Amino acid sequence: MKIEVKHNRICAGAFLVCMALIIVYLSGIFLSQRVEEQLYPSAGLSETKMLSDYYPDLKGSPVDTEVYIFRGKKPGASMLVLGNTHPTEPSAIVSTTIVLENAMVEEGTLYVIPRVNKSAMSHTDPQDATPLGIHIDTPNGQRYFRVGSRMTNPVHQWPDPDIYYHNAGQLLTGKETRNVDRTYPGRTDGNLTEKICYGIVELIKAEKIDMTIDTHEGPPEYPTIDVMIAHQNAMELAGTTALNLSLEDVEIRVDASPVNLHGFSHRELGDHTDTMAVLVETVNPVMGRLAGKKSEELMLEGRDKFYQYASENSDRLYTEYTAEGKPLNLRVARHVETIMQLAASYNEMDTGKRLEITGVPTYAEIMENGMGQYLGGK
Repeated sequence: MKIEVKHNRICAGAFLVCMALIIVYLSGIFLSQRVEEQLYPSAGLSETKMLSDYYPDLKGSPVDTEVYIFRGKKPGASMLVLGNTHPTEPSAIVSTTIVLENAMVEEGTLYVIPRVNKSAMSHTDPQDATPLGIHIDTPNGQRYFRVGSRMTNPVHQWPDPDIYYHNAGQLLTGKETRNVDRTYPGRTDGNLTEKICYGIVELIKAEKIDMTIDTHEGPPEYPTIDVMIAHQNAMELAGTTALNLSLEDVEIRVDASPVNLHGFSHRELGDHTDTMAVLVETVNPVMGRLAGKKSEELMLEGRDKFYQYASENSDRLYTEYTAEGKPLNLRVARHVETIMQLAASYNEMDTGKRLEITGVPTYAEIMENGMGQYLGGK
């Protein structure tokens, strides 16, 4: 009997030690999601501000974020590029970083917010089984980019209402109250996510931003992929850009922002400021419901046999999905080229202002050399 009791104590002790080790390991992963990765702005950086400089209520909050400013030698037009609106969308994360780390502005001003929703970067979507991040090889070593959630962390904003009542009277499911791209133009008496949006609106007004580009990804079965969604005041800009992109072998569709679909950047920023608002989407199989294992490999390589089968045997996808898949390198190349072509297309318009950006790699260069070649580091 004593032997059996002693054996049970040993088993219980071993179990507790194993549980303690697991807790320590998982705690390390949990805490790592709150450590910001290093960014390496190009030598063209003029100034770094915080979003709270434009809306002081954000100061000291978990969503206050950096605004990187590149001023040219000559005054001119201005562009704001938004990344990490949804930290589940890695091509938006990486493409915005490439612009930040390579841009040199000769004329006009470029503003880059690579971490629009910092809170959403600090956790993941439950039960989606997405990888915590991706690793990209660069000439200066391996870079790590976290993959977060579409929504503000509930630790920072809770509880969700049953129904989210948008400013314009539109009704959405309650969790969308934590989605930056459903809560524009924001409000001062709103929740934390709405205050992010309000801060961006205040920035656009204060700096008189001419163009605002919001970068995103969507699943292959989603109708708005490989598309620019443009406010009516940006349709000429988007149309010219689509034509110029086709000359670079980048096919992209232009959709008009629905007038009665509220909360989105492409609608509200154009309605509430003078900026030309454009949202740009690529395709990401990890975000889809047909995908196999949602691994880092799938996020990077984009090859998925289930989407390939669906593409070959039905017309339910909004993109052709071949054995080559939709690799991150391709998606990043599309985003970076689209951002640059939007700037170039603005220069073709009769506005009296120009935005000249150099140093950013082209679609062809990223496809040939790989995105890692254009990511900085030490």
